[in-house]
Amino acid sequence: MFGSLFSTNRRLREAQIPALAQVTPSPWLQAWRALRQNRLAMFCLILLVVMAVWCIVGPYYSPWRDDATDALMINKAPNVEHWLGTDFLGRDVYTRLLLAGRISLIIGMLTMLLSVTLGYLMGAVSGYVGDITDKIIMRFADLVMTIPSLPLLIVMGAMLSELDFSPDSRVYMVIVMLSLLEWPKLARLVRGQILSLRERDFMLATKVLGLSSRRRLFGHLLPNTVPILVVMATMAVANAILSESALSYLGLGVVPPTPSWGNMMDAANSLIDFQRRPWLWMPPGVAIFITVIAINVLGDGLRDALDPKMKRSKK
Repeated sequence: MFGSLFSTNRRLREAQIPALAQVTPSPWLQAWRALRQNRLAMFCLILLVVMAVWCIVGPYYSPWRDDATDALMINKAPNVEHWLGTDFLGRDVYTRLLLAGRISLIIGMLTMLLSVTLGYLMGAVSGYVGDITDKIIMRFADLVMTIPSLPLLIVMGAMLSELDFSPDSRVYMVIVMLSLLEWPKLARLVRGQILSLRERDFMLATKVLGLSSRRRLFGHLLPNTVPILVVMATMAVANAILSESALSYLGLGVVPPTPSWGNMMDAANSLIDFQRRPWLWMPPGVAIFITVIAINVLGDGLRDALDPKMKRSKK
């Protein structure tokens, strides 16, 4: 009798374990559920994924090549054969727009990865170690942030032109330039988070338990800074795309024949093209606008989903 009673109780407890496990889902699952409730952010996420996929696979389905010129089809308006018209060399604008999207998105993503990695490590070391290390890193970050970014990028772009880098090499040099100007912002934010978190009760408990500095930093401090890292990463992509577009528009970033949304808008430098041939500069301008707006809206949605304390009050 007692044996059957104990076995029944054990089966009941085992049956309750999955139900209890579902009561408190993981933080990432909670964030995903919160993000799915934000319809605008989800729409922007889907839009960005579709744009990225289409920029990658779209040129393979285009009947026109990027370097295919046609002297009889110079500056033609959009038609059945060329959906977005042709440029001053008779190249298909639609195909070049997709190929340019590849370059601009790659620059945005690689710049984000490099700047986030550098800024994350610098901010974590500065906030956790403190003392003279903190002062050296933060003063250097302040020095970089005090220099106006656009004039500095113009000077660095002009230096690249004088050094005569190849068009493919300039893409990577632009990524490095943008990353070196972007990391101080993230480093300061991560440092502030580290300084705040290391005085919390859970960090004091890790100190009392005698955990090593490596485990305290990588096991407890840095995971709690992931929300701000994700949000800043999305903003870094948008800033990189805008900065690259500005540099390429001025002829100091990505240069032809490598296409980018910025150097495609260079057609707006000509008054005749600006007034009479809007198909040359409007498609890349619209692509930049949509991409940057979608990234910013997605970043705002990620911020609200990952950190509920930062949600705006609902009316």
